[in-house]
Amino acid sequence: MGEEDVRLTHLDGAGRVHMVDVSGKEPSVRVAVARGQVTMSRRTLDLVRQAALPKGDVLAVARVAGIMAAKEASRLIPLCHPLPLDHVQVDLHLGEDPSPRVLIQATVRTRAPTGAEMEALTAVMGAALAVYDMCKGVDRGMVIGEVRLVRKEGGRSGRWEREGEEPWPCSDE
Repeated sequence: MGEEDVRLTHLDGAGRVHMVDVSGKEPSVRVAVARGQVTMSRRTLDLVRQAALPKGDVLAVARVAGIMAAKEASRLIPLCHPLPLDHVQVDLHLGEDPSPRVLIQATVRTRAPTGAEMEALTAVMGAALAVYDMCKGVDRGMVIGEVRLVRKEGGRSGRWEREGEEPWPCSDE
């Protein structure tokens, strides 16, 4: 697609911001998968692994926070359509290499006229922020990063996958 083919769908003919009208589109099953991570000190990761942080079970809270965040995406992102979410799954994995971190993956499924990418990305951010909040008392140097869409399915454009994305590690929690 060349630059001349790019059309910004959230701008009308006069260049004004608007919410895209999806009322004429048929609902279809759509799936979006996003990932991110929270990098932290080895000591903090050990405390997460042992569920030994003063605020409680970091991974359990992060899962719930991610699910809740996905359900609020349209309230947080001005032009995002509210979607009926059929399924939200937030998976967390403790990683050591190349640095200590909590890896986050969110999968969102809906039957709607528009995709669930924003909900999946918002779920990852909500989970990451919960990890940060739960651990900040022992590690203020944590970094939230590499939040990205890794796959989407459904709709007119069909399936898209990020090239070079590593497979999701097996959970050992």
